[in-house]
Amino acid sequence: MAEFSLELNDDQKTMQEWVHGFAVNQMRPIAAEWDEREETPWEFIQEAAKIGIYSLDFMMNAFSDKTGLSLMIATEELAWGDAGLTMALMATSLGVAAIVANGTPEQVMEWVPQCYGTPDDIKLAAFGVSEPDAGSDVSSLRTRAVYDEANDEWVLNGTKTWISNGGIANLHVIVASVEPELGSRGQASFIVPDGTKGIRLGQKFKKMGIRASHTGEVVLEDCRIPGRCLLGGKEKLDEKIARAREGKRSQSQAAMATFEASRPAVGAQALGIARAAYEFSLDYAKERKQFGRAIIDNQAIAFKLADMKMHIDASRLLIWRASWMAATRQPFLNGEGSMSKLYAGETAVKVTEEAIQILGGYGYIREYPVERWHRDSKIYTIFEGTSEIQRLIIARAISGVHIR
Repeated sequence: MAEFSLELNDDQKTMQEWVHGFAVNQMRPIAAEWDEREETPWEFIQEAAKIGIYSLDFMMNAFSDKTGLSLMIATEELAWGDAGLTMALMATSLGVAAIVANGTPEQVMEWVPQCYGTPDDIKLAAFGVSEPDAGSDVSSLRTRAVYDEANDEWVLNGTKTWISNGGIANLHVIVASVEPELGSRGQASFIVPDGTKGIRLGQKFKKMGIRASHTGEVVLEDCRIPGRCLLGGKEKLDEKIARAREGKRSQSQAAMATFEASRPAVGAQALGIARAAYEFSLDYAKERKQFGRAIIDNQAIAFKLADMKMHIDASRLLIWRASWMAATRQPFLNGEGSMSKLYAGETAVKVTEEAIQILGGYGYIREYPVERWHRDSKIYTIFEGTSEIQRLIIARAISGVHIR
């Protein structure tokens, strides 16, 4: 049996240095500009594609790491550069995760490459679950998918909201209800390919943070897609619905399978923001002088930084554990995936808030990046499962009780 070690291997270190260099040289210099513009940074995505960061190969290499750590390491470095730009790159991976989690091998081979395109022809993907009346309550989706047997087509109607890349993506993965009376057990995931009629962008949202990432509504109006666009296939869906009608539990749900795969990576984004704020604050505290000495000489400041560092390192360990468990197919018996996302998200909010406090008035103005990092951090306690939902998942896992 191999000895226990937390040391990264040579490949992981090389990748970490490469991505960090990209964050330093390509992300930090433009972060404030794209935050102000609130537009999709197409030129930036293209640059990331040219060097291979925005690509299927990059994701495949990351996922092939048997330790599960490579994607977490890369995501932390990117978010250290800027969270909004990171989301502009990583939102596509949500669609990819949904295809991999719910699709057949043939569907994965067909659709995943189309999520990225090429450096000369950039493509985006989106994953649509949340709705105006169904955010955390995934079981209450109103978007319907009705099968037209005569034409072997699915007809989708409904509105998705708060969707990253929503309405501008070339490929959408939409979770819809096939049998509404069965709640989440009667749902399925569907591919809506590029050029499909009946899908359009509704409202584009102006956000508090991660503003370089597009977030919008996806409106589906008699949107017809071929039968083969049902992820997993109709036979598998019919079997799942039959089990649900008999009262048997399903092994997975369309939306939850994707979220379980993505939560540690979302935590890694929050971790990158927290680390950026901590490092900036530490440097500032060493240089800023008040009453004749550096402010870090005061316990009130030094203790803040000590707590920031402690929570950041604890977040990373939770993320790495969850990623390793997923890669080695260890079951999340205690909500370990949710723990990683919950703790890292709340750490990012707290650390960036303390960073503003350490910088004082400078922390509150846009000439310094900490106010942007604080705005960016808040979403990590909300999307892909609020902190309250994560605690519910953990509580149910550890107790075996269906806590409401």
